[in-house]
Amino acid sequence: MGPEPDRSPPRIPLSDLVEELLGHEGPLPIVAAGDPVLRRATEPFDGQLDPDLLARFVAALRATMHAAPGVGLAAPQVGVPLRIAVIEDPAPVSDEIRVVRGRVPLPYRVLVNPSYDGIGPGRAAFFEGCLSVPGWQAVVARHDQVRLTALDEHGLAVDEEFSGWPARIVQHETDHLDGVLYLDHAELRSLSSNQATAELWPQPTPRRAAEALGFDLPN
Repeated sequence: MGPEPDRSPPRIPLSDLVEELLGHEGPLPIVAAGDPVLRRATEPFDGQLDPDLLARFVAALRATMHAAPGVGLAAPQVGVPLRIAVIEDPAPVSDEIRVVRGRVPLPYRVLVNPSYDGIGPGRAAFFEGCLSVPGWQAVVARHDQVRLTALDEHGLAVDEEFSGWPARIVQHETDHLDGVLYLDHAELRSLSSNQATAELWPQPTPRRAAEALGFDLPN
């Protein structure tokens, strides 16, 4: 007997998928954890979208990120398995949090085919959330400094170093493009609802949460 016939639905060209998404008014629908698109490595961008469609798509990603609201959004989070993300953080936080977490303003950027490498041994652990895992946060230890290489929306090379909270955003969004969710790196004993995080763990660091919930923080 020969192999079983492939009964999976035919693959929709990415350009058609994006055009269909952009045909609806308002923010794009955000895909929630459990959808396989969030667990697959994305396709590197290589001209699948023409310049006009790419510009419209990244503008829609940015508008959706703002509406959520969030500080980053990757293409698979709206169901498009393409290696593109947008990041932006005005960092509206207190001076104490800004100093402790290194949360400084991050100007808007489009990341095309990004990758990152950690710089040095430094690790920082803080509560982190995700628009695709609504209602929950958990503590994630990440590189405190990273080097990002990518292209921008115009095809120009990006080679930049980030530290503090901007480095966390870069890692979180780039991980999405590899099928990785922040929960894969998280201390699961720290998992807290947004309400519990706001009421019990509003401190600049998660040290009190670690003591109460029983998990370790990096040295």
